[in-house]
Amino acid sequence: MWAKLVLIGVLSVLIGGCVSKPVPSENFPDIAWQNHNGEVDPYLLWTGDTLDISVTTAPELSRDDVIIAPDGRVQMPFIGSVQAAGLTIDDLQQSISSRLSSELRDPRVFVAATAYGSQQIFVSGRVAQPGIFALPGQIGPLQAITMAGGFTPTSDAKQVIIMRRIPGGEIRSAIYDIKNGIVDPRLANWGALQRFDIVHVSPTWIAVENQFVQQYFRNALPVDFSLFFDVTGGGLF
Repeated sequence: MWAKLVLIGVLSVLIGGCVSKPVPSENFPDIAWQNHNGEVDPYLLWTGDTLDISVTTAPELSRDDVIIAPDGRVQMPFIGSVQAAGLTIDDLQQSISSRLSSELRDPRVFVAATAYGSQQIFVSGRVAQPGIFALPGQIGPLQAITMAGGFTPTSDAKQVIIMRRIPGGEIRSAIYDIKNGIVDPRLANWGALQRFDIVHVSPTWIAVENQFVQQYFRNALPVDFSLFFDVTGGGLF
């Protein structure tokens, strides 16, 4: 019995000294980077979108059903490939017009999106059914989590991470307190999700510590912890 008590004491010291809350990573800064002024951000073109490109001053250069290639570009006569992914329609019109100005006098370009490529988001972490989901429209992280079956008992609704790749390739992230937004809608200050956003629900600290104990102690030590319980119902030992 005393040997068992000593072993339990040693494990308690080890666990208490090894388990602590991690320091937030610099890769996941708690920053506000979404548009919270109530306006919808301009749509950014992406690979797979289909465009009609009209050059009214030179109709022979117009192109219909132009699909943005996987490299994010479209092909135009005279000027070759033009970057389209990550731009708004207005930006793309200006870019093509600027490039054509070396070939034409006062080129007038109009771009219209006629079809859109994959509209998907990713929901991961402590949700009931993590996976890839179709983006149905202007929804926020709470709706995305609901689509994934909702929170689990080990979810930390105060630590929901949203990751997004912005034009230029940089990945930005923000941490949102969804729980406060549920309690008080005035605190639901998250913006609408965009295609390819990642919504990650962090585990509670208790879940992390339980996983740590299971991985590094219960599964590693040659000790059957069930031996410390009396199967007859008498409790410990």
